Parts: sequence; C-alpha cells; structure tokens
Amino acid sequence: MSGKRPAPRPRRSASSSRQPPTRGALRVVAGTAGGRRIDVPAGSATRPTSDRVREALFNALDSLGAVEGAVVLDGFAGSGALGIEALSRGAARATFADTDPQAVEVVRTNLGALGLADAAQVVAGGADRALAFGPYDLVLLDPPYAFDGWDAFLTAVAASLSPEGVVVIESDRDVPLPAGLVGIRSKTYGGTVVQFATAAGAPS
Repeated sequence: MSGKRPAPRPRRSASSSRQPPTRGALRVVAGTAGGRRIDVPAGSATRPTSDRVREALFNALDSLGAVEGAVVLDGFAGSGALGIEALSRGAARATFADTDPQAVEVVRTNLGALGLADAAQVVAGGADRALAFGPYDLVLLDPPYAFDGWDAFLTAVAASLSPEGVVVIESDRDVPLPAGLVGIRSKTYGGTVVQFATAAGAPS
C-alpha cells in the first residue's frame, strides 16, 4: 500500500514478545501523578519519549494553554507516557491507540495504577481508527522514526481537530505539513525534532 494509512509499529520478534514489560522505566514529570513511575513495553518497537523531551514539550504546551481541560489523542501510545502526562497536567480525557497488544496492555496497566483509567479510552488499533473518536484539542504523535505515511495521516488529523486544537509531531526530521495544518513552533532535542501545529485558519 502507498501510505494511505498510518504504518503499523514494527512487529516484535517471537522472543521479544514473550519478554515482560520494563517496570517503572519512565517517570511522569509533573501534575497529579508527577514523580510516579510507569512501565514500558519490551523490545525495540517502542521508543519512549525521554523525561527531558517530555518536560520541554509539555512546558511549551502549557504556555499555549493547550493541556488544561483538553480532549487528547496519544496516537502511537507505546507506554502511554504522552497521554498520561497530559492527564496528569489537567487534560479532561485521553484516547490512547496502539497496534501492539503488549503496548495496549501496558497502557491499561499504567492508567489503572495511576488512577487515571476513568478519564481514558484505549484503542487496540492504529491511530487512524482513533481519529473517529474526535474532535481532539490536542493530538500527540510519536510513531517509529521509519513511519512514512505522514501526509495522508496528518490530513486526516487536521480534519479531527477542534477549532483551536494543537498537533505535536515527534520525529528524527522535519515533517512536511499538509495544507490543513500550520506550523507554529519547532524544537530539536538531540536527535528528536518536535513540531507544533494548528489547523489552518485557527485563531492565533
């Protein structure tokens, strides 16, 4: 297929799929769950956002007023760290999507351990499937760096945003934005490029 749909996370090998999650590998940076630890799925298919990058990312979002009370999508959830950080900092609710069964289970476990399950929905499937539950005020996207379906996917994301919604894209490179999105910020942290965008025509 030609990039019409988000590419799935790489399949885990049989040996890695049997490995248990890494317990307490990440820390929630701030908010009601600040300082608590969360688990991360085993193997190389999940590339968690570091504490440092998450802190900088959410400080920028807080300065935009994009988190408090927001309806959030964590589109390539992995451990759920991005969506959990948003809930901890006052987001109203969050949808988490991942194609990997262990990631889905880890997200559910992390949400339950932190007492956040009632504010969350976990979708066992691709981020494109989760767009149907919008509109979203904040969309957090941290796919595998090999993901190459950005144009079609971001066009669909733009259509699922609320009028003042914000999209955050993490990659190892600048991602070209489709006509429906306008870049408002871009930061580089080591090898990670973080872009912030809003819907074209959104209030400045």
